[in-house]
Amino acid sequence: MRVLGISAFYHDSAAALVEDGKIISAAQEERFTRRKHDSRFPSNAISYCLESSNIDLNDIDFVTFYDKPFLKFERLLETYIAFSPKGFRSFSMALPIWLNEKLFQKYLIKRKLKSHAPDYDWEKKLLFSEHHLSHAASAFYPSPFKEAAILTLDGVGEWTTTSIGIGDGNDIKMYKEIHFPHSLGLLYSAFTYYTGFKVNSGEYKVMGLAPYGTPKYRDIILNNLIDLNEDGSFRLNLKYFDYCTGLRMTNNKFNKLFDSPPRSPGSPVTQREMDLAASIQSVTEEIILRMSRSIAKDTGLSKLCLAGGVALNCVANGKILEEKIFEEVWIQPAAGDSGGALGAALSGYYQYSGDKREKNSNTDSMQGSYLGPEYTQTEIENELERIGAKFNVYNDHDFLTDVTNALCQGKAVGWFQGRMEFGPRALGSRSILGDPRSPDMQRTLNKKIKYRESFRPFAPAIKSEEVQNWFDLNTQSPYMLFVSTVKSEHLYDTSSSDNSLSGIDRLNIPRSKIPAVTHVDNSARIQTVDKSTNKRFYDLLSMFENKTSCPILVNTSFNVRGEPIVCSPEDAFRCFMGTEMDVLAIGNCILTKTSQDLSLKINYKNNFELD
Repeated sequence: MRVLGISAFYHDSAAALVEDGKIISAAQEERFTRRKHDSRFPSNAISYCLESSNIDLNDIDFVTFYDKPFLKFERLLETYIAFSPKGFRSFSMALPIWLNEKLFQKYLIKRKLKSHAPDYDWEKKLLFSEHHLSHAASAFYPSPFKEAAILTLDGVGEWTTTSIGIGDGNDIKMYKEIHFPHSLGLLYSAFTYYTGFKVNSGEYKVMGLAPYGTPKYRDIILNNLIDLNEDGSFRLNLKYFDYCTGLRMTNNKFNKLFDSPPRSPGSPVTQREMDLAASIQSVTEEIILRMSRSIAKDTGLSKLCLAGGVALNCVANGKILEEKIFEEVWIQPAAGDSGGALGAALSGYYQYSGDKREKNSNTDSMQGSYLGPEYTQTEIENELERIGAKFNVYNDHDFLTDVTNALCQGKAVGWFQGRMEFGPRALGSRSILGDPRSPDMQRTLNKKIKYRESFRPFAPAIKSEEVQNWFDLNTQSPYMLFVSTVKSEHLYDTSSSDNSLSGIDRLNIPRSKIPAVTHVDNSARIQTVDKSTNKRFYDLLSMFENKTSCPILVNTSFNVRGEPIVCSPEDAFRCFMGTEMDVLAIGNCILTKTSQDLSLKINYKNNFELD
């Protein structure tokens, strides 16, 4: 049985294909359209899933959409009625869009799909999953667990913002929910807005900014904005927020509480924003820890699965591990709405197939999340020749040797190999790599290649068997979804420098033997690399270790600020030529910047809307 899952019309639209319970392919629409967080119908992602399996829609048994549009419309109407006449301007703007498009999404989806298969029986084969059930399915079904507790947290689905359930074999049962407008995701997004970043894309900046500050506003948040219970359930004080009916997240009461209006986007980040970030991060961790303790107590289960946008808060995830609330924790790598497409496909499959779900041995069934398009060596060479690139082709050993030498020389390397990753993280297929031992690498990558804020940290990719030798982490982290600290034997004593500096100035202090991936609180967002899921990346790490005694590389996504991660060889070359990247390693081809036709260099920095 084949089931195609679709997410669309909010943000991060995607498609995923499941066949007989196996995940075959998955991709976000943004990777094809080059529009970050593209929410439009995922025509390109669907075409990829079908074409890569040499099938068409007539070969699909069911198409499952990731949420229920009518329930969302019900929420919209009931919310505006509850708050009327406040918010009439927002309501008058939203209603025509719903009436023209979103309310009739079932018919819109049918119309879009009919272009692929006019005779397909959409009445019988188009299914709709609930939003948080899709998240829960994406978390539990690919996990390596036969039975587990499930926690999903995001902004809002139809009504639900937080859900707790139990997965057992084929079955998922949800038993607790928190409903809109009370939402941890929207609370975090309110602070994203207030600190001057873009909602639905800047939340990870708040997380990255938090270690530069102190949580001095934590008590103000807990005493005024949220009523938090011991089990992690909560209610927000809606007097301080405008997201229910307004065109902004916070209001003047919120401004008065924190003695200032929101930071203007693009203006300098001050210590105040750092302290606000530290405060909301601390509150978020407290809520998630209370929920986790309560779930463990209520269910008696030793394993936890997580999904929803808040599950991308890898610092909070690390706290769950650190406190040892559960023996094992597994998080869906595409935890946001894009992963809803995969959850919808899996939910549809297990609901209708009747097949028994087989436990995924000791690993998950995500295949490293390498589920997107790949290109043959011939396709890569033909594409590079077509666009006028100058390159050399090497055998495998010489290719890895040349790339390793470039990294040891302090060069930034674009790394384009195998199938593209599904989800927001580059995991060694569409990555930019660097030497973590370099005290200048973090600054160089942020300012000259990524064109983004200087405070943003980078992740270490490390051979899986070496992780406990370098970090205080006792589990694998293949998807960069856990933060842990660098082990003390690799740290430098920076106490005197830290006492004399504050804020961003602390960034310039080398804190460890791997300063490029060590954040100001000595933490790192870790990716463990296993030979079985990404052999070429593992082999590169091994060769780098042989030369340097360091089994770690800086790994950041192959894109610039505001751009989706590159998908095709042409995307990779364009980004390579538009930045100060030194080397592009694509397939078995190596391109150096100095060898390229300078007329192909483009002004790339301002090509994308800032995130």
